[in-house]
Amino acid sequence: DAARRRGRQTALPSDEVLTDLQAGLDDAEAAAAERIDGADWRDDILRLLFVCCHPDLPATQQIALALRIVSGLSVRQIARAFLVGEAAMEQRITRAKARIAKGDTPFEAPGLTERAERLLVVMAMVYLVFNEGYSAGGAEADARRPLCDEAIRLSRLLLALFPDEAEVMGLTALMLLQHARSPARLDADGLVVLLENQDRSRWNRPMIDEGLALLDQAMLRRDPGPYQAQAAIAALHARAERPEDTDWAQIDLLYAVLERMTPSPVVTLNRAVAVSKVAGPEAALAMIAPLEERLSGYFHFHGLRGALNQQLGRDDDAREAFGRAIALAGGAAEAVYIRQQLDLLQAGAEKNHAPVSGG
Repeated sequence: DAARRRGRQTALPSDEVLTDLQAGLDDAEAAAAERIDGADWRDDILRLLFVCCHPDLPATQQIALALRIVSGLSVRQIARAFLVGEAAMEQRITRAKARIAKGDTPFEAPGLTERAERLLVVMAMVYLVFNEGYSAGGAEADARRPLCDEAIRLSRLLLALFPDEAEVMGLTALMLLQHARSPARLDADGLVVLLENQDRSRWNRPMIDEGLALLDQAMLRRDPGPYQAQAAIAALHARAERPEDTDWAQIDLLYAVLERMTPSPVVTLNRAVAVSKVAGPEAALAMIAPLEERLSGYFHFHGLRGALNQQLGRDDDAREAFGRAIALAGGAAEAVYIRQQLDLLQAGAEKNHAPVSGG
């Protein structure tokens, strides 16, 4: 720009000199643009995620391909995230690879506009990577915890790339608020500790503060989305000093909003937990009953059904549900937790049928 201004204030040079001058300016501008764009990318993994999210592939294939090739998750892990069988997920990934092998899809680093178009799919991938690390328990917990750190790192890079995008703020806040509970989520033996039983003094307060601040910034944009809604739910848990201080009624309302934004049987299942706190286990059971066909192979569905029946004293129904849950456990920690619930049911039954001793 300075060179152009100076050029207007001096005598015009010859055509040959003008041509050379313009070429130099174009090179300088291109180099500056490349430096700015490169600074925004910052990370090869992030580039690859955007490359895999080519719009010529169906969204499910984009995510599956990226999780398999870029993030290194196994087919089993990806299938579990999508609630489908391993064979079905293997077919999705194979079809995506075959499409690429044909060479009719230009897989290359996208420009700024294309990146914006692919952002939602990349965010979904980042959150799936986070969940794969967050859901680990037992011996797997330490090995898979770095997946959470990597997902948060990638989300922060996305935030640098899209600094005014409220949903990127929401995603980053959500993962920070959830990951902050990690030190209290497992006991010394690697077994799951329910949220209501966690030692909240072990939660990572600086991480919570960062997540809450990001969520506040996102809400100021007045552009709501599902990641912000989930982060708001996590924030209500984070702000409760004791389990009994949790605002379950507000959590129920937020899940209702999330159901409208992204209808899903898993969202409804999660909402049922809040409903059980507000309206009781009977109401929650009625809410999840229509989900049984779609979530018949989902561990958490049967685990919740068992817990609700247990609260109602329906031991036989609870035992049946826990039995189905334990067969679907994704790891040793989940299986051990369900076994503990079965043991409690057995202990209660034995106590109820114990003979009364004489004075």
